[in-house]
Amino acid sequence: MKPMGDPISPAGMAALKARYDHLLGSERPEIVEIVSWAAGNGDRSENGDYLYGRKRMREIDRELAYLSRRMKALRVVDPTDQPDKARVFFGASVAIADENDQEKQLTIMGDDEQDAGQGKIGWNSPLARALRGAQVGDLRIVKLPEGAKEWEVVSISYD
Repeated sequence: MKPMGDPISPAGMAALKARYDHLLGSERPEIVEIVSWAAGNGDRSENGDYLYGRKRMREIDRELAYLSRRMKALRVVDPTDQPDKARVFFGASVAIADENDQEKQLTIMGDDEQDAGQGKIGWNSPLARALRGAQVGDLRIVKLPEGAKEWEVVSISYD
């Protein structure tokens, strides 16, 4: 049986698809046009537009291939469809507190959507792995490079 792919929210998948569509439908055709025009200008060895265009086209093609592979490997999970909203699973917004009662608000998202500055942590991050399946009041120990740290789950919600 084929293992399920990493989860991603519907909004996260839409963002990846929008990036793919933009590259394929807008950016790549513009670069192809520039490269074609520059190639018609003669000597390509010292033609900056041609050299830059070819380099940028390779970058776009690499990103398109990466996005295509990622979108095929991911599985869209709607956080509001979680059957057990009393436990921490994908898409949960979780308030946790450390031993000094310092609270932190986190949302567990797909690895492609993580943004630590906005409190969005990736599904496979050490903290998310430690919190999976936890309920309010549970204590979880997270092993970090600077040592283990204990967190208590204060609240769980699925927005």
